[in-house]
Amino acid sequence: MPETFDRVVIGGGAIGLPSAWQLARRGERVLLLERFAPGHARGASHGATRNMNNAYEEPHYLDLYDEALGLWRELEASSGQRLLTLCGLVTHGDPGPVGRAHAALQRRGAAVELIEAGEAERRWPGMRFDGGVLVNRDAGRVHAAAALRAFASEAVREGAELRYGHRVVSIEQRGDRVAVTAVADSGDELRVEALGAVVAAGAWSRQLLADSIALPPLTVTEEHPAHFSVLPRVVEPGAEKAWPSFNHFLAGAAESRRGNVYGMLTPGEGVKVGFHMTGDVVDPDARPFRASDAARAELRAYVAEWFPGLDPDSAEEISCTYTSTASGRFVLDSAGLVTAGAGFSGHGFKFAPAIGRVLADASLGIASPPEAFRIPAH
Repeated sequence: MPETFDRVVIGGGAIGLPSAWQLARRGERVLLLERFAPGHARGASHGATRNMNNAYEEPHYLDLYDEALGLWRELEASSGQRLLTLCGLVTHGDPGPVGRAHAALQRRGAAVELIEAGEAERRWPGMRFDGGVLVNRDAGRVHAAAALRAFASEAVREGAELRYGHRVVSIEQRGDRVAVTAVADSGDELRVEALGAVVAAGAWSRQLLADSIALPPLTVTEEHPAHFSVLPRVVEPGAEKAWPSFNHFLAGAAESRRGNVYGMLTPGEGVKVGFHMTGDVVDPDARPFRASDAARAELRAYVAEWFPGLDPDSAEEISCTYTSTASGRFVLDSAGLVTAGAGFSGHGFKFAPAIGRVLADASLGIASPPEAFRIPAH
């Protein structure tokens, strides 16, 4: 006989865990199934830090950011863990997106200012800047690994059951139930029935949802940011703690492999710098976990040009997957009893608690996801 729950969540990363937390805190009997071990490095959610970045012009992202900020604070209070460091965010480069983000944030009364490059370089001598610099004070970084642990512990405290080492092999809608079959690392088969399922499987979303939801095209790439050591002759010892998170919108990035640039300080590891969405398309089950020599050289050259406070020869490479839609927008939608969250890679982590709320509401039929993130009707 299958085990029965109110809701089953598939995927135990930055989207699945907050979805389980949100469902469990409403009294739902929740089972979360994750293919790998906690904190695994096979997907997009591992690592110590992520940008807490509100340099957006679109209202649907800014609304989600504001909600997420409040929910991060709730999670900090309930878990007793510090999950955010709002050390500021600086965004520079192409004046079009920089100016539009500044205007959108000003209209919302956000804590922002636009300063000249020279002033920014006096404040942060470890960096160089291009054009006007948008400074966001209510932004910075998320302590990502700690956040995953907090989501998991709070979901369990609210009554959710988390089972790792369970690979889901099928999802079927059968009348008023969803039937999920998984295979454990031991080889044992698990069958579960629930009133609804939330699927947040990252790079494995398309194969799991092929029979449930007509997802837009999703591209899985392997990205390779790196941590670089701070040079004490440029940045005084201790001053690196005030290093802001950053975006560099490179003119023409959409037409080149260089892409835009993002990063943040990771205490104890250095400053993380990466090109956004420039990696090779991969099979998530057969990826090299290594950047090409050309990609490594290009990142080194970028750091040498734009970061006088970093040692460009000190790169400690990271490997992660992006799962992206053509527009870069998230997919948050339901079909019958199955609710899907996909296409987050590269800029989803900071929104995680709000996305979990959206997916929980959609699964329970309380509210539909924002129109901007729904799959267009054919």
